[in-house]
Amino acid sequence: MLHRHAISIDLLEDSYSLLLKQIFMLFKLQACLYSWENKVPLIAFTKDRCLTLFDNPLVDSLHTVYHEPKAEIMPSVEHLLAAVDIQKVIFLDTSAGVTTTLRPYWSEATRDRATVVQAVPDMLEIVPLGTSKGSGVEMLLDHLGSTAKEVMAIGDGENDVEMLELASLGIALSNGSEKAKAVANVIGASNDEDGVADAIYRYAF
Repeated sequence: MLHRHAISIDLLEDSYSLLLKQIFMLFKLQACLYSWENKVPLIAFTKDRCLTLFDNPLVDSLHTVYHEPKAEIMPSVEHLLAAVDIQKVIFLDTSAGVTTTLRPYWSEATRDRATVVQAVPDMLEIVPLGTSKGSGVEMLLDHLGSTAKEVMAIGDGENDVEMLELASLGIALSNGSEKAKAVANVIGASNDEDGVADAIYRYAF
């Protein structure tokens, strides 16, 4: 009886995971069409590639400033979606454009069926529901047989919130987002003051 119950739980989890993937697939299509029709730069991330629909200086900045793989320009929405398994998409705009247009639009469009988050003011990320740095750390801890009590996390963006909450010691940099600082145990020095190195020196050694 217990064995049958365990199999049922596994089947439910697999079905739920498949459902989330199918829902995110629809949002990927919507996001690509929105980017194409409104000429708002979008980058689709895969395991080791970045894909986009047209050239734009903001797209180039993801490679030159953030050192992500140089985005490959795909000839159509269909080509982009067929190319690979897309893990997340990012819209790029001015911080005002993200705040006043993109975030309200996609928060409403996703309706808690995907996660909308800003790592930095001029980018908007859409990722599958339940996907975060925190869930990634949980997977790593399960693999290593460790617990969150052994984790110190350092972050500065809204997309670091779940990771900071999970860690036994969460440190937000002083020039980070208000959402990150709100959940942190400690507010460290800023990026400009070598905040990450300072936090490691103070708390890890």
